[in-house]
Amino acid sequence: MTNHYWLKNIGLTDAFLRESTRYSELTVGRVASQSKGLYKVITEQGEWVAEIAGKLRYAASSVAEYPVVGDFVMVDRPNHAADTAIIHHVLTRRTVLERKAAGTSQDVQIVASNMDIVFICMALNQDFNLRRLERYLAIAWNSGATPVVVLTKSDLCVDLQTKLDAAAAVALGVDLVVASSLYEDGIQAVQGYMGSGITCVFIGSSGVGKSTLINRLMGASVMETNATRKDDKGRHTTTRREMLQLPGGGVIVDTPGMRELGLEGAELSRSFADIDSLAAACKFADCRHENEPKCAVREAVQAGLLTEERLANYWKLKREAKYEGMNARQIESAKLDAMFGGVGGMKQARKFMKAKQDRKNR
Repeated sequence: MTNHYWLKNIGLTDAFLRESTRYSELTVGRVASQSKGLYKVITEQGEWVAEIAGKLRYAASSVAEYPVVGDFVMVDRPNHAADTAIIHHVLTRRTVLERKAAGTSQDVQIVASNMDIVFICMALNQDFNLRRLERYLAIAWNSGATPVVVLTKSDLCVDLQTKLDAAAAVALGVDLVVASSLYEDGIQAVQGYMGSGITCVFIGSSGVGKSTLINRLMGASVMETNATRKDDKGRHTTTRREMLQLPGGGVIVDTPGMRELGLEGAELSRSFADIDSLAAACKFADCRHENEPKCAVREAVQAGLLTEERLANYWKLKREAKYEGMNARQIESAKLDAMFGGVGGMKQARKFMKAKQDRKNR
């Protein structure tokens, strides 16, 4: 009987192992990449090329239920070792990084799953954008993983401390790491979050230096990179999501550059904790922070403690996530309703929250 040493090094937990025992005739593996309907799955027997079983495809209510990079799946090779493997089941995802699909579709796109750390990369050149950072933070918090902000290209920044202070004011309770392709300090700081069994996902706009950073972490040129253009904007290099195994243990998931992320149930209460805290002191519980008397949020703006731009982006993201007019408690209730609606919904919600807390305590 295998001890699954290799898979544990790339994130297999006891919870996944217990769930996998329901399918004793199948092999557990982790999805490392996807291309044109085919998946690369890492198993204890090596890397297998796989496709989705017809039954799994038919039972899926949306493409969000198809396997994605980072998923642990149950697979087999029906006839012999040379066959394309078949993915029969996706094990329960413990964390999920998701966004609304591009275009007018309301479908949810899963960017990656089962990650521990979400590195939000933003360059300290013309790409520096606090409103975009707020959007990324809201989605990262909602994933269930821990966000870390990596500010890249510090060698191109002439007002580093000013931008650090501005980012810190937005990234409340989140670690900030400053990195450059020219120096080792930032690389070592990022490495400090990594290790055996840890999965890290890198997200950020095109050209912020993710591929260069990943190459440094991997100790080899595994990702294609391009130089910054003369207009100070980077070029997009990564074209698909891919999981890479780190020399020191653990894995990295790289993602294509995304200038905008559509929100899907974003965690605004954590990414805008300062506004929610101020709102608790407003005279009216349903204060919209516009023209109401004794509005603590508007008073903070007038006193220079909160910027008008941050408040405007808070409203914008609330509207996009369909939370307009709700306070923090109402938003949490709406999220639970969406996740566990119907008969027995609150019972399922309590079971979910208990399981989540148990995972944190392990």
